[in-house]
Amino acid sequence: MKTVKSLFIVALAIGALVSTVLLVMEQLTDQSIAVMAWEMPGISAAYIFWGAVGSSVFLGVAIAWAVNAIVYGAPAFVVLTVVNLAIRGLPK
Repeated sequence: MKTVKSLFIVALAIGALVSTVLLVMEQLTDQSIAVMAWEMPGISAAYIFWGAVGSSVFLGVAIAWAVNAIVYGAPAFVVLTVVNLAIRGLPK
């Protein structure tokens, strides 16, 4: 049975992949309005950090990427846990 730690790592990797695709897709399509709605959790966190500290844009993008990875990794973690329980059954 997979451990919670391994499921968590896989879920974060999925969230990081989704976050990366969203950030790249905005640059490729040049339609920031449609994609921006999906990036909103990370963008909001970056704006709050940027307004509070006034740091670099690169750090703001890194924060946006990390927050989106966590936000999109959470549902992936739930799905992976449910699938793992369905396949393996409840622990005894």
